[in-house]
Amino acid sequence: MRIPYSLSFADLQARLADGSLTPTQVARDVLAAAPLGDQHHAWIHRLPEADVLAQANRLESVVEARKLPLYGVPFAVKDNIDVAGLPTTAACPAFEYTADVTATAVQRLLDAGAVLIGKTNLDQFATGLAGTRSPYGICANAFDARYISGGSSSGSAVVVALNLVSFALGTDTAGSGRVPAGFNNIVGLKPTRGTISTAGVVPACRTLDCVSIFTSTTSDAWRVYEIARGFDTVDAYTREPEPSRHLPATPLRCGVPRASQLEFCGDAETAAIFERAVTYARESGAEIVEVDFAPFRETAALLYQGPWVAERLAGIKDFFAAHQQEMHPITREITAGGARYSAVDSFEAAYRLQRLKQRAASEFSKVDVMLVPTSPTIYTIAQVEADPITLNSNLGLYTNFVNLLDLAAIAVPAGLRDKDRLPSGVTLIAPAFSEPLLCAFGDRLHRLSSETLGATRFTLPSRIPAIKDSAGDAHVQLVVVGAHLSGMSLNHQLVTRGARLIRSARTAPCYRLYLLPESQPPKPGLVRSADNQGHAIEVEVWMMPVDRYGAFVAEIPAPLGIGTIELEDGRLMQGFVCTQALHAARDISEYGGWRHFVASQ
Repeated sequence: MRIPYSLSFADLQARLADGSLTPTQVARDVLAAAPLGDQHHAWIHRLPEADVLAQANRLESVVEARKLPLYGVPFAVKDNIDVAGLPTTAACPAFEYTADVTATAVQRLLDAGAVLIGKTNLDQFATGLAGTRSPYGICANAFDARYISGGSSSGSAVVVALNLVSFALGTDTAGSGRVPAGFNNIVGLKPTRGTISTAGVVPACRTLDCVSIFTSTTSDAWRVYEIARGFDTVDAYTREPEPSRHLPATPLRCGVPRASQLEFCGDAETAAIFERAVTYARESGAEIVEVDFAPFRETAALLYQGPWVAERLAGIKDFFAAHQQEMHPITREITAGGARYSAVDSFEAAYRLQRLKQRAASEFSKVDVMLVPTSPTIYTIAQVEADPITLNSNLGLYTNFVNLLDLAAIAVPAGLRDKDRLPSGVTLIAPAFSEPLLCAFGDRLHRLSSETLGATRFTLPSRIPAIKDSAGDAHVQLVVVGAHLSGMSLNHQLVTRGARLIRSARTAPCYRLYLLPESQPPKPGLVRSADNQGHAIEVEVWMMPVDRYGAFVAEIPAPLGIGTIELEDGRLMQGFVCTQALHAARDISEYGGWRHFVASQ
């Protein structure tokens, strides 16, 4: 069974809003269609029907949940990303464990109303760009099962292309969030490193890893990114938000590699589609500027011909020492190669990378964005199995350098090839924090070159919301103490107003936390001790657009209010406080925070 309507946000959310669909109906349709993904070996673990329907029923039972930005939207996650209570395999049965904690990025999407359907297949330990290195089956292309789907996030791309979910999370270290998008006629957003937490992600190269997003349109990718991103103290590589780059008011300068530097591995079809995409970029109003692609190509070679391979070994060294014979032979060979690099090799490579960063930055000073093929060609599964290392390396020619150079990228469809009607894509690349620019310009190119979504006959929505980063608008930072914490009962009041989590923190050690009597839902009250003796209480700092702040504050019931809170680092910020004495209330300060108290009950 195929789902008779598009799961793109514009179509699905309109139906959910007008009542012609409910989350439960969507969940039932998705469950009925999910076996189609099994035919492509796209799934590793699908949630039981009862669990999926329970998620949908919970959403329907709470009237306020209808305001959540992802209310009833089905999604999937790559099986190197943790979901509490579910197995994580990284496509290696011997590695399997049951996760205790849900990955931060996944939890933020669940809190926003999304419904998890299952976990998807991948190149083992996220090592590969072909989608052929999994004991759970080779993940076949959504258009033609004889061809590769691209990796390592193969299953995540295929379930989106087949209209089995609205979006899926992958990971991207060397191009795993882009190559599968190009091969399956969908969008793949690789955000700036550290903007989406990698807490709860099995590392490939931890210093380079990103959580990536697969959708059928760029506006959907932007929406998921807005919700999933945010500072996370659990992730050592998380980054504070910085001002985003939007489309410039003047004509956008679009860089393309010099003609002599383009490589298509003899594939005239991909070359023709890229040439056409450049024409579309020009027709959209962009100024085309040739750039020197040499520093980017040299950087790409470093990823697998340098000591970053050792980082793949570092991520699973204990498992590798005990279970390497239980790994996929190609993954084992690549991972074992990390042992040959020394500390001296690492420093020398770091010095070379820094020089290449300077050369790449010089090229980006001439342009706003760079346009490249997503991959130089596509191969059959049989071709890759006959020469797995060389052909996989070819696929990373236009992707391997992006994370090393701290760039952001989005892969968008560029049309179908004439001869075999397989998809081909292009990728837009720009400096860090350029996601709004990439999504907006990517939408222009997508609409000029493609008509259908993924491997379906559904067409692109005629209108999309403007892609604009609200973080660039005036905003208020707010310290959240109790039921508004992420994952708690009133968190939706923040999320539905466009607020996003900045970081976790603690108060100065001079506060007490009380359980407010007869409060529904249960809430705590934070009070500063009169003698400045007390506890450091765990809190979160959220950022909310200022134009939505007043309405939010108006909903706060007595005895709570907004006042000044001193954080552990000495900063003074506005946040939830109790505006009256609570002598008769239960003191729960010893728990150190509302989350710990709730967990103890």
